[in-house]
This record gives sequence, C-alpha cells and structure tokens, in this order.
Amino acid sequence: MASLSIPWGETKDDSDRGGYHLVWARDMVQTATALLACGRTESPLRALIWLACIQEADGRMPQNSSLSGKPFWTGLQLDEVAVPILLAWRVRRANALRQFDPWILISRAAAFLILHGPVTAQERWEENSGYSPSTLAAIIASLVCAAEFARERKDVMTANFLLAYADWLSSRLEAWTVTDCGELLPGKPRHYVRITPASPSSAGVMGDPNTATIPIANGGGDHPARNVVGGDFLQLVRLGIRAADDPLVVDSVAVIDHVLKRDLPQGPCWRRYNHDGYGQKDDGGAFDGTGVGRSWPILTGERGHYELAAGSDPKPFIAAMEKFANAGGMLPEQLWDAADLPDGRMKLGKPTGSAMPLCWAHAEYISLVRSAHDSVGFDRIEPVFQRYVAKRTKSPHEIWTFCHPIRQALPGKILRVAIAADAAITWSADGWTTVNHADAVEMSALKLWFADLTTKNCATGAVIEFTFFWKEVRRWEGRNYSVVVRGPK
Repeated sequence: MASLSIPWGETKDDSDRGGYHLVWARDMVQTATALLACGRTESPLRALIWLACIQEADGRMPQNSSLSGKPFWTGLQLDEVAVPILLAWRVRRANALRQFDPWILISRAAAFLILHGPVTAQERWEENSGYSPSTLAAIIASLVCAAEFARERKDVMTANFLLAYADWLSSRLEAWTVTDCGELLPGKPRHYVRITPASPSSAGVMGDPNTATIPIANGGGDHPARNVVGGDFLQLVRLGIRAADDPLVVDSVAVIDHVLKRDLPQGPCWRRYNHDGYGQKDDGGAFDGTGVGRSWPILTGERGHYELAAGSDPKPFIAAMEKFANAGGMLPEQLWDAADLPDGRMKLGKPTGSAMPLCWAHAEYISLVRSAHDSVGFDRIEPVFQRYVAKRTKSPHEIWTFCHPIRQALPGKILRVAIAADAAITWSADGWTTVNHADAVEMSALKLWFADLTTKNCATGAVIEFTFFWKEVRRWEGRNYSVVVRGPK
C-alpha cells in the first residue's frame, strides 16, 4: 500500500475512508524496485504477479486498488500501465522470474499504450491530462523493455514494431513538452514544462507548450503552461532517454532550482511544481481541498539520482533524506518549508500533516543509496540508455492512431497507421488523382494491426487522405482522415 497513514488525519472521521490505504501500481513498482536494490527478489516477484492479476484484459491498470485487487478510483494514468513492464524487466535482470512468464502482462500493456497514448488522462500527480515528460519517459522505457522480451521470444517483428513507436515518442518529446518562451528565469526561455495540456477525448487537438493554459488543481488557478514547471523531466535522464548534460536538461534544472528549490536546515528539497495547492496552508491549517504545495523528500532523492547521472556526488542528497526522517526513521510526504509558526504547529524542515511514512519516499531513499554504491542509477534501463543516449536513435515514422490522430507529418517520414482491428486502407496524397491500397499487417502478439503509407516523396504541403474498410464487419469507415505534410515549427 502507498502508506498506512491518513494525510491530515486530524480532520477525518470514520465516515471518510481517506488515507493512502490503497495500492497504486506506480508506488508498488517503486517499492518493489527498492527491494530489488536491497537484493530481495521474493516480494518484487509477488508484486509483479499481483499486478498481472489486476490488469484488465485490454491492458489498462486501475488508478488504485484495494488489496483484493478491486479498483477504487477510476482515473487512467498511462505511467501506471507502463511501469509493470519496467518491473518485469528488473525482476528478469535479477534472474528472479522463476516459472512466471510476464509476457501476457507486457503485451497487453504495450498494446494499450500504443493504441491509447501518448496523451495521459492523468500524470503521476493525478491532477492533469496532457503530454507529461515523466509519463512519456515511462512509456518509452517500457516499450523498449517490451521489445527486449519480444526479442527473447524470437519475435523480431514485434520487437521492431515496439521500438519504432518508442523511437517516434522520443523524437517528439521536445515538440510536445518544451517551451521556447518561458518567462520564469531570465536567459532560460527554453525548458521542459510540467505538462502540456491536452485531452484524450479531443482527438487530433494537439497541445502547444508555448500557448496552452493549464488549470492547476486544489485551487491553484489557471496559468500559462510555459510558466508551470516541475522536476518530472528528470525521469527522462533517470530511465536513460536523455543525457544528464543535454543543454535542454541543464537549463531546465536551472529553472526548477530557481522556482521550486527550498534550502531547508537538513538540506535541499523541492516542491512538485509552482502554484501547487496540495499541502499545508500558510497559517498551518490542514489541507482541505486547497492549500500550498510544500517540499517533497521524494524530489530530493530524484535530484540525487540526476546528480549521480551528471557525474556529481549524490551523498549530500542521501544525507538530507536521512535528516528529513522523524525520530522513528519515517519519511514524510511533505515538509514545512516556511518560517516557524509562532504557535509551534509547523517548523521549518519538519513534517507537515501529510502522509507519513510514505512508502514511495522510503523506496526513493533506498534506490538512491544503491545507485550511489554502484555509481550508476539502479533504475536506469540499459537498452534505453544505449538506444537514446549512446546511439541517439532517430525515428523515420509519424504514427497515427484513433486516440492520437496526428494532423501533421514531417516531410520524408513514413506515415504508420496503427489500429485495433483488421482493415484495408485506401489512401491518396494528390487529391485522389492517384488511389493507393494497403492491407494492414497483423501484430498477433499485440492483437493490433498496422499499415505504412509510403509518403517519403510527398512534397511539403501535400495532404494525405485515407479511410478504412473493416474486414471483419465488411463495412467502410464512412469518413476520411487527413494528415498534412509540413516542416517543423
């Protein structure tokens, strides 16, 4: 479970179930990974099997669940669909899968991510929909891991298909999640944003990190997305998708330090994002739907992982996390990061009324200790690092799905259409003067189909139009879809 505690429990009664007494796949994978970092394998394997049991047939994962596996909240978070694949890869790396074959879990999750991503209905803080750097990092890394499993099964075609989608996501990261006109730190206008707002239900309407407005939960108000930042992009470095010394990453670190860093008596700590409303009120009152987001020890651990990847010493961050713990060794969700209140209720650097202990915070500490011991991030996915940092693999594709029907494609790219049922695709790139036909290719391991429209020679400004004839039901789609060939912004 995420925690045995109830945040701001002094304001709850028995009529409010409250608390973190539920299992989030994200928190569970963090905890299981920390146990692997300790050399433990039994509980991580059991966690993986439990996740496989609660996964739905289409590959989605519940937002959270009771211990029995019954879903509780109903949100959809794509990183929670992805991270069980990462856990499967790590358990396999530890040679601890025993007789359990996680392929059904992996293939279902991978297919769901492709057919329903990359816009997530909720990011890891469970508050906003859109293009999230941390969610995209989890998806990219998980698909590369899934490809490793497919290759192990001698299924080269599936492995290549999974890698092609991961490569495309990697190639679009900056377009989706980076602003060129940020105003938070003079001289640093180009940086990652917390999330670029977009809705999974608004098919084809792409978010723009430069112009979009983001509504902040918990009374935080509406703000330009370009001026709302968080450390979520650090997951791109942690999992091996971007280099720690990438100039964009370095500038983004400078921006979050300027906006979110708090120097506490024990050491540095960071807030989740600016304008955050989830936390203790300024007068020390309990969070009641509004408040002020405070500093999270988890984020000190995440920063320690980044510093290690950048070649710096992570030990000061380990020491800070140890000092954040209470006398019983418990790490809180949040720390009071303002001056002591006169009534003594809140003291600088001490726990607020948020959850304590938070399993995720303890897992972050343990993983950081192991990473420091190894001199490399324990969470880093080596095939991901080799593909995107060492080799800087690019993508020859633009990928269209019904949940993410792109409206523009870069010149020279292959337009790949991925669908959930068998179809023949009729298409044209010259106003139907020339009519082309393509039968979708079945990816039986993933239970989906795809077709590549050979548009490499299409001139800028060309409009690619296509429609579907669904073979199983013997009917036409009844409408055309279009993608315009245009150069980058």
